[in-house]
Amino acid sequence: MFDRRTRVSDVVREVCHDLAYRPRLRPGGRTAGAPGRAAPAIAVPAIAVLLVGVLAADLVVLSRMPERTPERGGADTVAARRPADRRELARTTQAAAPVSSPVAPPPVAPLTEMRKPHLFVVANRPLSSAVVARAARIKGIRAIERADAAEVTMDNKPVQTLGVDPSTFRAYTPKPTATSDKLWRNVAAGEVAVSFVLGNDGGLELGRTVASGGRALRVGAYATMGMGAIDAVVSRRTARELGIPENNALVVSAPGADSARLRAALLKVLPKGSQVVAINPVFKAAPRKIWPASAFMHPDQVRTALTAAIGKLGRPYVWGAEGPDTFDCSGLVQWAYAQAGVRVPRVTHQQFVSGPQIPLSQAQPGDLLFWRHDPTNPGYVSHVAIYWGDGKMLHAPRTGDVVKLVPVSTRNFAGAVRISPQIAARAG
Repeated sequence: MFDRRTRVSDVVREVCHDLAYRPRLRPGGRTAGAPGRAAPAIAVPAIAVLLVGVLAADLVVLSRMPERTPERGGADTVAARRPADRRELARTTQAAAPVSSPVAPPPVAPLTEMRKPHLFVVANRPLSSAVVARAARIKGIRAIERADAAEVTMDNKPVQTLGVDPSTFRAYTPKPTATSDKLWRNVAAGEVAVSFVLGNDGGLELGRTVASGGRALRVGAYATMGMGAIDAVVSRRTARELGIPENNALVVSAPGADSARLRAALLKVLPKGSQVVAINPVFKAAPRKIWPASAFMHPDQVRTALTAAIGKLGRPYVWGAEGPDTFDCSGLVQWAYAQAGVRVPRVTHQQFVSGPQIPLSQAQPGDLLFWRHDPTNPGYVSHVAIYWGDGKMLHAPRTGDVVKLVPVSTRNFAGAVRISPQIAARAG
């Protein structure tokens, strides 16, 4: 039920926020002073910050990525003596058959324990062993995994990528991913593990070889890493070849800790400009049945967004595209609503928390419809469409397809959401 009795400020306070930190690299870029070695981009690499959860919104733009100063000392994982959190997620993992490599990959250690990731840290410079050790001593932190993070170009698509040690990072992933020895051997051998959404919708088929950072990169596995917007994982050796900054990210396991307090404590020991965010924060719907009419889009805004979207029928799907000529599913939503002056988040799982959920039977034109199509991560919201009315929806399906108007499908349906501009602005 929706009416005018609840204040918008009360609605907004109940919204969660999330982060996607994306240092951009020049595709295939290399420095003249370092032949054969990829280097970070230096031409206005933007870091996009998208918030959902208990953390304050922020936006950081770097004018220059610092030069790499690799630090070889210290292990990739820093763990306290307490036992690791062993909660597991049911997932399905697919790995391609490995191919021979001229250089023998390092062996991958067997999985001995599972760790639940809770916070993600990314900085604009390498994080030293001393900084990581200070962070590990913070009360509530059980373990820390070092990683490399950047948005890189794969097959001409922007992909948020982590460089990891397969032997230690695997413990932080969902159980089916963590226990797949073949997957981690493929990653150690120089291949890339990509999300099912990137593989299926983005066209990076399992076993295919794609261009990235001036080298050929084979898609060795489909698997969820359980970390929201991260769509690809490579070994740290491969990350060096792609030019991803080294040691600029941490995955933190802190079961039972208060996220807000832990974030504040971490920021005190991390370099200035570091970001600390919750991994896959869960949106809890407001415990109310009455919403103010002012919390939602005006009918004129709905008409404008629908007119903008229908005007793009036949435009091609392109992974990561935000319009005005090509789109992916969430890019079409964001662009269409922007034409009506409504700011919504960029990615699907954040758009899913941009207003209250409603029964599909109550959907009205302009509401958003969501699906969970990823078999490697059944709980992840991976696709979005705009409800047109009369049982039809507008959406950008996948690579090789176009924006179209089709009947609503209920297979793997996740829910319907009525956009609240105030909540959407805070969520993105």
